[in-house]
Amino acid sequence: MAKSHYINKKEIKHLARTSDLVGLALVLHCWGMVIAMMAIFIIWPNPLTFIAAALIIGGRQLGMAILMHDAAHGVLFKTKSLNRFFGRFFLGYPIGADMDAYREYHLKHHLYAQRENDPDLGLSAPFPIKRASFVRKILRDLSGMTALKLRFGQLLMTYRQKATAEPADRVFEIKTLAWPYLTNLILFAGFYLAGYWWLYFALWLLPLFTVFQLFLRIRNIAEHALTTNDDNPLTHARTTLANPLERLFVAPYWVNYHIEHHVYMYVPCWRLKQLHMAMLNNGYEKDMEIKPSYRAVLNVAIIN
Repeated sequence: MAKSHYINKKEIKHLARTSDLVGLALVLHCWGMVIAMMAIFIIWPNPLTFIAAALIIGGRQLGMAILMHDAAHGVLFKTKSLNRFFGRFFLGYPIGADMDAYREYHLKHHLYAQRENDPDLGLSAPFPIKRASFVRKILRDLSGMTALKLRFGQLLMTYRQKATAEPADRVFEIKTLAWPYLTNLILFAGFYLAGYWWLYFALWLLPLFTVFQLFLRIRNIAEHALTTNDDNPLTHARTTLANPLERLFVAPYWVNYHIEHHVYMYVPCWRLKQLHMAMLNNGYEKDMEIKPSYRAVLNVAIIN
């Protein structure tokens, strides 16, 4: 069935409307939570507030990735230049991601979702996996090994392209790698000038290299693990209904409505729940791969 038939054209036109004001509000909300949790730990420094801050900041770092994703699709802001500016400097670069490189990669995922040429297929293909294997992955995430492997891979790729690619491509790759590091240097300078240089390491880098990696892994599992390997977006992606705690950590900014995003990728994240309800009202619930919680997804993706 054609994608335009899931809901009527008038309704999808309404849901596809973007807003500079809402986009800015989402970015401010994300950074506001990060700053608020750091402030709480500074005011009440103890193990409980530190753990809470690290977990919530890790969830907002995932939120930055989600909002960067919307900016890469050109739907976080109505204005193209705002998508590029905020998507790069306030969302992607701070977490070590380059939005432009991500966009090219991610659009291939949409084109070939769960099929042979899908660049994300490796994230979902191994499932189900044994519980022991999943525990090892969690330990690698929380120990920082996953993040270090990713950063080393980026450096190695840049070195190889510098040696083999055309000059123009080499310059682009070096610049691509440099911007996230420069942005983080500016972040560190801000913490230093504020008199809290150690916060950059304790409550920015530490969550980024640990809990963010775990939250990202769980989100990836929920979106495509054990879905169909065909061109049907109702079954090759998964929508996971999320409770408030799950939305705080692994499903920020409506990312759990993943079928809806694959069906209409030009709908901004803040309208995906409305799109979900519209599709249910049109009788598609029985055809959609929907799970009631992230725990329910892990129960089928992880076996004894």
